[in-house]
Amino acid sequence: MAASSEHVETDSTVTDPPETTRVQETSDPEPAGQEPDPDEDEDEPPGPRIRETPEDIKLEAIANTVALHPSRDVLVCGDVDGDVYAFSYSCTEGGNKELWSSGHHMKSCRQVRFSSDGLKLYSVSRDKAVHMLDPERGQLVTRIRGAHDAPINSLLLVDENILATGDDQGTLKVWDMRRGTAFMDLKQHEDYISDIAVDQAKRILLTASGDGTMGVFNIKRRRFELLSEFQSGDLTSVTIMKRGRKVVCGSSEGTVYIFNWNGFGATSDRFAIKAESIECIAPITDDIMCTASMDGYIRAINVLPNRVLGCIGQHIGEPIEELAKSWDTRFLASSAHDQLIKFWDISGLPNQTVDEYRKRKKKGGRMKSLTKKAHGENDFFSGLVEETEKKEEEEEDEDDSDSDSGSD
Repeated sequence: MAASSEHVETDSTVTDPPETTRVQETSDPEPAGQEPDPDEDEDEPPGPRIRETPEDIKLEAIANTVALHPSRDVLVCGDVDGDVYAFSYSCTEGGNKELWSSGHHMKSCRQVRFSSDGLKLYSVSRDKAVHMLDPERGQLVTRIRGAHDAPINSLLLVDENILATGDDQGTLKVWDMRRGTAFMDLKQHEDYISDIAVDQAKRILLTASGDGTMGVFNIKRRRFELLSEFQSGDLTSVTIMKRGRKVVCGSSEGTVYIFNWNGFGATSDRFAIKAESIECIAPITDDIMCTASMDGYIRAINVLPNRVLGCIGQHIGEPIEELAKSWDTRFLASSAHDQLIKFWDISGLPNQTVDEYRKRKKKGGRMKSLTKKAHGENDFFSGLVEETEKKEEEEEDEDDSDSDSGSD
């Protein structure tokens, strides 16, 4: 995240039945003392409508960050006013409920994250503070004032007690929250740290920075390892893919940069997705990730072979700040400048197949829709568009990316 939500017609003419029929109908009277039930043939009132995804959550201010609980249908977001909100979400119409709100930060809340067991909630802010909250009630448990000398921009939980924070001036700190102190305090970047990732062994921290480099830090040895070569534009996000063998960075230029693990100095591949920028990345599987951009689109991308699979959804014309995957990989939540948090059905995304041959999308055409809401909630022509796109893909074969390679 760069620094800075039948009608059934009835015949009106009913013919009277023949007299004999009428006698037959009335020849068997109701038992004495039992009144006929006028409602016995009427349908029961319909229950609440069940949607494919939860309804949008409308906020009072732009949410910079959104996080989903690791085992429950609960969402937390932090906004530009410094407030943190928790909601339960549901596919039942009207089922979303605000659980609590917290105003402990004095300035914009930049990121919120749950611990892996869901028992702790951390937030960082432009006010330079690190907060730990009780996720059930939103009460402040621990506050570290002046945790950095500059506004804090990024946050990663290494485990329940260890967290890493990066600020606007390029300083990385790693904290032991049991003591409330930082055991690593290193400034290797010349610009803001936009995102942080950690390997499965919890040994290597990777940072993406506005100076165009990726940083590599060894937690176990508590030292800086190296910086990657400079890329054109800010590196806005970093994540680990392909079962730990590849590192992927998004950039403000709309290019995905790919590094080999233990080959952090130079990129092994790059992939231009023709977006204004890539503000954030959410890995869905080992091969598929979703990216959010300044143009308001959420794209599903396969890594090696590098393909834009299609459009998950959009906040029309509004920059997207962050994406978060639900605990059951059923939904993707997105927060944007329209002050909305939207939900997208990604349950079918892991089943997407990727052709080894690239297809050129017709110039000016829309991306393939991967969800029913991809191009709007009530997109009447979505089915027709998808059929047209499928036909065009069958007719036109050509590379549509600047990828240097197509397989790993």
